[in-house]
Amino acid sequence: MSLKMIARELYQLETELSTLEKQFEKTPLMERDELRDEIRKVKAQRDYMRGLIEGAKDPPPYRKAR
Repeated sequence: MSLKMIARELYQLETELSTLEKQFEKTPLMERDELRDEIRKVKAQRDYMRGLIEGAKDPPPYRKAR
């Protein structure tokens, strides 16, 4: 997967997370469990994508200065 595609996916996840968090605030207390699980899953995906981008920024180990 290219860096551009990862960044696009990360942006979509950030947007979805923002929407879910706003919806969570408006949801009655009794119905928040499902939404909380969905937010947790989206955050995990977002963190994974962030990790991929951060890993892509590191130079390969054979190019590091001594």
